Amino acid sequence: MNLKPLGDNIVVKGLSKEETTKSGIILPETVDKEKPEQGEVLAVGPGKYQNGQLVPMEVKVGSKVLFKKYGPDEFEIEGEKVLVISQDDVVGVLE
Repeated sequence: MNLKPLGDNIVVKGLSKEETTKSGIILPETVDKEKPEQGEVLAVGPGKYQNGQLVPMEVKVGSKVLFKKYGPDEFEIEGEKVLVISQDDVVGVLE
C-alpha cells in the first residue's frame, strides 16, 4: 500500500477480536458491526507544526494502538479497509 499520511495522521489496520459467549459459542469477527478500537499502525505522517516547530509523532509503524471508537475515518485502498486517525485520537500503545 502506497499511502503517506499528512500532518499528524496515522493509517491503521483495525484489529477485531473474536469473542466467546458465556455458553462457549464463538462469535466470529464478521458479527462485529462496531468499529474497532484497536489497530496496527501501517503508516505515520511527519507530525504537526505547533508554534512554528514540527512536533514529532509518538507512534511508529508496527505499533499496536488503542484509539477512540468514533475517531477514525474508514477508507478502502487497494481492496483493503484501513482507518485514518489523528494522533490526538490515540489513547495508548499496547505492549
